[in-house]
Amino acid sequence: MSKKVKYYYDPESLAYRIISPKKRKKFGYALLFLIASALFGFLCFVILMNTPYFETPKDKIQAREIENMKLSYAILNKKIEDIDQVASDLEDRDNNLYRVYFNSAPISKETRRGIIDRKRYKELEGFNNSDLVINTSEKVDGISKALAVQSKSLDEILKLAKQKNKLLSSIPAIQPVKNEDLKHMASGFGYRSDPFTKARKMHEGMDFTAKTGTPIYATGDGVVKNADNSLSGFGNHIEINHGYGYLTLYGHLSKYKVHAGQRVKRGDVIGYVGSTGRSEAPHLHYEVHKDGKVVNPINFYYGNISAAEYVAISKIANQENQSLD
Repeated sequence: MSKKVKYYYDPESLAYRIISPKKRKKFGYALLFLIASALFGFLCFVILMNTPYFETPKDKIQAREIENMKLSYAILNKKIEDIDQVASDLEDRDNNLYRVYFNSAPISKETRRGIIDRKRYKELEGFNNSDLVINTSEKVDGISKALAVQSKSLDEILKLAKQKNKLLSSIPAIQPVKNEDLKHMASGFGYRSDPFTKARKMHEGMDFTAKTGTPIYATGDGVVKNADNSLSGFGNHIEINHGYGYLTLYGHLSKYKVHAGQRVKRGDVIGYVGSTGRSEAPHLHYEVHKDGKVVNPINFYYGNISAAEYVAISKIANQENQSLD
């Protein structure tokens, strides 16, 4: 097919002449075609790059690395969970075995683990896998804090272990008066009838009957806190601070043999039985305190009585009779 030829009419020559396109115009058409082709090609390239059906080798490598990273984080999280379980088991043994054995208060879960402030992970937000990274970081930080607290606790336990002999000699462990025949137990710990009002009320110690002037013994090593009559109802009394949360009280004494600030050992004579203060007859009122709370003294006589004697004295002490103060 021949190229289409265009003509125009020339009035001067009264003839038709062939229209010849200018070279400049031809160049413009060619340039416009090239620009349009380039734009179309770029548009197609962008569309192909953003479709899941077209991946460059670099994209494939990157996708594989992301999958490997997810797998690595999953393995890491499993290891972290295993470590966390071991740490939890150690915390449980520490609270319920080591610290109990050495009469040390357990450490609360709040102190061991605490509350992690998520604001500290703000720089990790805004990424595709932010939740995964933040959760892992939070677990690691929680375990790190727990291990730091556990390490400090074990240092404390080690220190207590080295002081074990001192601890054992400080715990109140004998009866405060000689009571070989176990007949001097007048009233035990618990609700008893008040000798003056006859009302039923809590008796926070044990009463030992004895003649005025009968020696009273320190039941454990310690330092005399008070030796006076400053406490209402107890008359002349002595308080001994044994350390490790233990304190003992000896009431209604006729006289003292120690003074405040004096260091005593288990078995030392510290005073003598009397009937001073709110007392119905000569006797010793004896109390044991642990961590600020009154406890039953009968649980602390293992130092000078046998198992059979313990059963016998427990039976007498548990009788709900009238106290002597």
